[in-house]
Amino acid sequence: MKRLSSRLAAAGATALTGAAVALSLGSPATAAGTSYVALGDSYSSGVGTRTYISDGTSCQRSVYAYPSLDASALSLTLNFRACSGATVADVTNTQLSALTSTTAYVTISVGGNDAGFASVLTTCAQPSWLSNCYGAIDKANSVITNTLPGRLTTLYASIKSKAPNARVIVVGYPRIFNGQDCNALTWFSPTEESRLNATADLLNSKTQTAAAAAGFQFANPTTKFVGHAVCDTVEWLNGLSSPISESYHPNIAGHRDGYAVVTKPAFGLTTTLTVAATTAKAERSAAKLASDAQRYAAADRTIKPERIAAPDLTTAAAKAAAARAGVDLSSRASIDAADRLYDARQLAARG
Repeated sequence: MKRLSSRLAAAGATALTGAAVALSLGSPATAAGTSYVALGDSYSSGVGTRTYISDGTSCQRSVYAYPSLDASALSLTLNFRACSGATVADVTNTQLSALTSTTAYVTISVGGNDAGFASVLTTCAQPSWLSNCYGAIDKANSVITNTLPGRLTTLYASIKSKAPNARVIVVGYPRIFNGQDCNALTWFSPTEESRLNATADLLNSKTQTAAAAAGFQFANPTTKFVGHAVCDTVEWLNGLSSPISESYHPNIAGHRDGYAVVTKPAFGLTTTLTVAATTAKAERSAAKLASDAQRYAAADRTIKPERIAAPDLTTAAAKAAAARAGVDLSSRASIDAADRLYDARQLAARG
């Protein structure tokens, strides 16, 4: 009996030591609960899926977004805080209050709105004689390189402080374009698309570096979305859409077959649910997600929604620019020819 008691005591000491080590390393042992908080912007809320829960806000949260799909597949209790238009400051001011010491899992995508995601795409969609896409990209890249890293460092420290036992998964952004513009109402040149994709890569690089410094995981969707960009045969990202707010965001397939596939393994959990069963379970969660989100509705309504605009060549500004460029607005050939000419001039001016 003494020998058995000694063995039990030794085993208990070993278990306690192992638990202490796991806690100090921030291993999956610290994420033993089921509480999951999804933070971030429109790429996490589900803008682009066209179906949203009724929570009294303009956050456009969808049961088809990857946080809902991951929570359903892994049997986690989701607090869905991601919101369209959210910047780092918005996440800090309106979303971090959902985190506690019992939060087991956190996902977050943020940074695109700090860099002016919607404004840059709105600018670049216009003909070059009406806009300066490369200047808009330069400005965004400057923010991503010089300003965003500091904001992310501060934000990630706050997440770690408020949810010290959570496994935190930082989620990146896909490349939107494939080098061609198949939409009749936009004027993205191949070079503009290439540089916009490079901006997404830069944003991912800076985000991944900040995440690694904080001890967080990074889920990069870039490779998974290859072959499924805007204008690809099977699009996981919307081009210019109606309603316009759906534009340049992942659709249902993008979340289901792209984002969820990339993010789910990062939780370190297993699931036996099929994709169909996961989707059905996520659909059934709509009422509860909406009810839970309504508690934060007042704070969520302080977030300024993204404003993507379609090119409008009927405005006074467009007509004046067309006159300066010698463009006949009644002729698509004239509009397109001037677009190519001014795109080349802007590139040449950049050296």
